[in-house]
Amino acid sequence: MHDGTSSGRNFGQRLRALRVNAGLSQEALSHEAGVSVRALADMERGRTRGPQRRTVRALADALGLDGAGADELEEAASLGRPRPCRSADAAQPSAAQPSAAGPAAAMTTRAPDLLPRAPRGFHGRASELAALTRATVGEAPLCLVVGPAGVGKTALVLHWAHRDPAGPTDGRLYADLRGFSGMGEPAAVEVLREFLAALGVPQERIPESENGAAALFRSLAADRRLLVVLDNARDSEQVRPLLPGGDRCVTVVTSRHRLPGLIVSDSARPVAVDVLAPPDGTALLARVLGARRVHAEPAAALRLAELCGGLPLALRVVAARLAGRPDWSLDSMAAELSDRTRRLSLLDLEDTGVRAALHLTLQQLPAHLSGVFAHLGRHPGTHVDRYAAAALADTDPMAAESALEQLAAAHLLTETAPGRWVMHDLVRLYARSLDAHPDTLKRVLDHYIATAIGAVAAAEPGSEDCFPLPSDFLPPAAVRRFDDRSAAVAWYAAERDNLTRAVAAADAALLHDRTWRIVMTMWPLIVWRVRDGWAPLLQTALTATRADADEHGEARVLNVLGWVLTEEDRTPEALVHLEAASTLAARAGDAFAEANALIVLAMAQASLGGLEEAAHSCDRAAGLARRIGDRRMERLAVQHLARHQADAGHWQQALATATHALAFERPPGTTDIPHVLLLAIKGEALLGLGRRAEGITQLDLAAREAESAGYDDGVVRALTALLRASASPDVRARYDAALARLTTRT
Repeated sequence: MHDGTSSGRNFGQRLRALRVNAGLSQEALSHEAGVSVRALADMERGRTRGPQRRTVRALADALGLDGAGADELEEAASLGRPRPCRSADAAQPSAAQPSAAGPAAAMTTRAPDLLPRAPRGFHGRASELAALTRATVGEAPLCLVVGPAGVGKTALVLHWAHRDPAGPTDGRLYADLRGFSGMGEPAAVEVLREFLAALGVPQERIPESENGAAALFRSLAADRRLLVVLDNARDSEQVRPLLPGGDRCVTVVTSRHRLPGLIVSDSARPVAVDVLAPPDGTALLARVLGARRVHAEPAAALRLAELCGGLPLALRVVAARLAGRPDWSLDSMAAELSDRTRRLSLLDLEDTGVRAALHLTLQQLPAHLSGVFAHLGRHPGTHVDRYAAAALADTDPMAAESALEQLAAAHLLTETAPGRWVMHDLVRLYARSLDAHPDTLKRVLDHYIATAIGAVAAAEPGSEDCFPLPSDFLPPAAVRRFDDRSAAVAWYAAERDNLTRAVAAADAALLHDRTWRIVMTMWPLIVWRVRDGWAPLLQTALTATRADADEHGEARVLNVLGWVLTEEDRTPEALVHLEAASTLAARAGDAFAEANALIVLAMAQASLGGLEEAAHSCDRAAGLARRIGDRRMERLAVQHLARHQADAGHWQQALATATHALAFERPPGTTDIPHVLLLAIKGEALLGLGRRAEGITQLDLAAREAESAGYDDGVVRALTALLRASASPDVRARYDAALARLTTRT
């Protein structure tokens, strides 16, 4: 048998000559080919008997050899590879036990290295690299590098493995498990055969069965320091047969799924990989396109990073497009990507890109999850909960929550807080490109209407319904329940952005009957946060009522809009809307809406100095409320009457009116805004009459009730009056805190 020594030197001499002729150092060739410097040095010195074909191909590519040159290098390497010694009389050792000398007898002296080359253009990820290093320390560490498609998990691991100075010394094994590939997954036994061959086991001594090959692999790895990288794993079951034995090996698994099974069974340590921050995204572009081109358009580069959502795969596709078009500016590329209808197409090149990656992820999931995913893409807001998901998918909240958790495990969603899931912008665009039921948007809009009606009932018990439901209303399978006012207030605070976006989505889809109704369900939030810029949203609702030809809805919207404009000191505009609201309500015979409009009209009149006129409007409103037996509306009218009397300096009248209104029955244990304001008016009246101690007590009570309700407007109003009578540090501090909350709220 040829011992391979001479051939090994011939291969090494040839390799060194080719490297020198190419003008490459060992370090440069190592980087380009993805072969360690130590392995390269061993080859050139003739210490390695013959590298694997994969390694030779990588070296040939890195050296820029043509087909004939690559074949010659492979032929030189093949002469140095060991040949099995066959003897008809020799006893063959068992496949499961290579020789009596143990597994080490089957090993070659060189350390195997199957790692692909290190990625080019890698940037950043300092925290993830540090986390990966920490996770691979200890006894038999198993690390899970998990994240969404295209986030750069494989690049991270390969960059780390090639540059880890304290890495395993007995070899590095790598296998692409193709869990998210259209090429099909390799059988576990195929991967094990490649590992065993790399460890020096002759082909004829590799067991045929998966169990036998796995047992041999574990025994060979037991006393060695190996790095095993299992890339693109589909699930825990695919990984387990490939885990090495012993306590000195490091195993790193990458996956788009979380693989909790490996955490349970093998104490795996997860390392999450998220999208890049904008500065790192622009740095990645600079690595590919060159710093000069990127630095010449810093704003456009940042915009590209944002449009790509920090996804490295998307950034690389953009860089590839720009690299092929040197005359294109980054700004022109950003303008192209700004078109949401074309963005996914621009982020695909051949069979690579964001859409292709997401398609493969979705293919691995059960069919019903694909349907839920497509429906989630129609959600108009920024986050979704199990009730909204149930409405979108036309199912119940329990089934929806299970689907959300599975989609999050596949990194198609992210749970940002308990029970709140979000989609990456590019994932959302892909989901919206899939088929969904035509009623999906209508279902989720009706979910918000139904939920907000429940929130109004909990936040403002006893209030009248703002509207009848749409004629084609689609009731959700289940509606969130609110146990008390604080739960309703918390829901409004959390869902404000979703509700606003739902209005925009309904308006864009010409679902006018939903557009204005969703706005009107937000009236408690408008009352609590009246200075938060509600006018544009109410204008949208007003346009929708007119398109819907619903005078009842138009009167209600005009009334709220007029009140908001009054609070914003836009009184002339407010008067136009309020007079129209009163006329429409009277024509429709809606005494409730007419009384409401008169109350708000009185506010506008008072702001223009017409306090007597305002008092008269409130008297009319109170009369209408008594006629229809609405004690709540009557109390509201009387409260505003007391306000106007106080503003006119009619302190005795204001005190009597406020005291009368405070005697109205209200639900026990609740704090409502009219009650807070009546307490404040009574306190002001008492101060005006010279009853200072009583006035201070009433104003302090009003402020404390407003504070407990989160009604900062009421806090400021009560404490403003209180400060005129008592400039104590405590009162000043409470006033400043409430004012800061009002002025800093967005």
